[in-house]
Formats: sequence, structure tokens, C-alpha cells
Amino acid sequence: MTAAICLWSGPRNVSTALMYSFAQNEGVAVIDEPLYGHYLRVTGAKHPGYEEVIAAMNCDGDAVMRELLLRQAENPEPRLFVKHMAHHLVDLDLGFLRQTCNVFLIRDPRDMLPSLSIQLPEPCLADTGLRRQWELFSGLRAAGQEPVILDSRELLSDPRHVLSTLCQRIGIVFTPAMLSWEPGPRPEDGVWAPHWYHNVHRSTGFAPYRPKTEPVPDRLLPILEECRPHYETLYAEAVRARPNR
Repeated sequence: MTAAICLWSGPRNVSTALMYSFAQNEGVAVIDEPLYGHYLRVTGAKHPGYEEVIAAMNCDGDAVMRELLLRQAENPEPRLFVKHMAHHLVDLDLGFLRQTCNVFLIRDPRDMLPSLSIQLPEPCLADTGLRRQWELFSGLRAAGQEPVILDSRELLSDPRHVLSTLCQRIGIVFTPAMLSWEPGPRPEDGVWAPHWYHNVHRSTGFAPYRPKTEPVPDRLLPILEECRPHYETLYAEAVRARPNR
């Protein structure tokens, strides 16, 4: 059976760029964060566009995942690439993970937190998804799966190699078309795109990695220290760019 690909990302991790990349592959259909409405309904988190998201989506997360798995089972082609946020997995039956091909996307919290704090001025560890990613990854590994971990720095440093390695491991044919796309919104974008996707809408491909030079604001240092061990443990398993890139 062809398994749907579930990307479990944290916020501000170039996950939308990765979704746009897979959208260029003719054998793939992409879906943008189908559990976002469920997450907002269950948690009441006041994200930008909260009411619009709730109104636009099926907010029963278990039903959402059942429908996606049924869609893939009944129509194996194209292969589904479903972009998720790891922290959206709240109050859900996680049994569906046994039927999906699971990929994790992480980002150094030193780079991620200042960006996240623009939309969420006082982020907490749960908002980053890092602890949830580690729990999911270790649980899937213990169950016999071999999830792939991508790191945004490695991906941006060598997109062709990292993407082709990912595709090989998840059973997708890599095509050079995955390295670029037209600027602007995509029809698959969630209704939250105007709040979160400004940069990716201006992009035409993966921007070269540039480390942040400004210091992390003092108010974010406590959460940075909370994030660091989860990130470093996951990064140890991540696909690497080629040396000397």
C-alpha cells in the first residue's frame, strides 16, 4: 500500500517552502496543515486568523486523518504529501501514524525563535513543537519505523542533495523541478497564509542559508535553553548536506 507522507514540522522551519517544492513533483499532491483547525478548537490558542481558520476547516482531527488515509488508499496516485505542525497533535488518536510515512523537519531554535516571536510574542516550548517531535520520533522508532529527519540549515545549504536523499528514503522520484517554483500564493495554501507566508510567497526556490548574526533577545533565552536539548538530540539523526557546501 502506498502510504501518505506526513511532514511533522515546527513553525518557521521552511516547511511551506518544502511543501511548495513537493508540489512541483507531478507524482505528488500537497495538503497544507489539515489539523490546524482541530488544534485551535481544542486548545483555544489565539493565533492570527483564529476565527477564519476555524470557520474554513473540518475541526474534527480524527475525522480529518481518516479521510486523508482513505483518500490515499483509494487513489494511490498521486502520493499525498501532508504538511503538519507537530504541536497540532493534541487530543487525537495517533494510531494513524502506523499507516503513514513520517518525516520530521527541525530548525535550530536560535534561528527559529526570533522569527516565531513575531507572530507569537511570548512563545512556549509547546509552540515550537520540538519536544513533541522528539516524542513522536522516538515512539515511531521504537515501533519499528525509520522516520527521516531534515534540518532546515542542512536543507538550505544543499537542497538538491538533501531533497534527493529524502526522496530516495520515502519512495519518491526526485526531479530537479523540485528546486524552484513560481512566486506568489498556491491554491493549496491554508486560509492562514496571509498571516504566515509573506516570505515564501516572494521566493522562487530555497534561499541560501544565512546564519543569524544578531543575538537572541534576552526574553527568549529561557525558552532557547528549553529547546536546545530536544533540537540537538533530533539534529544528531538529520540528513546532512554534502561536506564543503
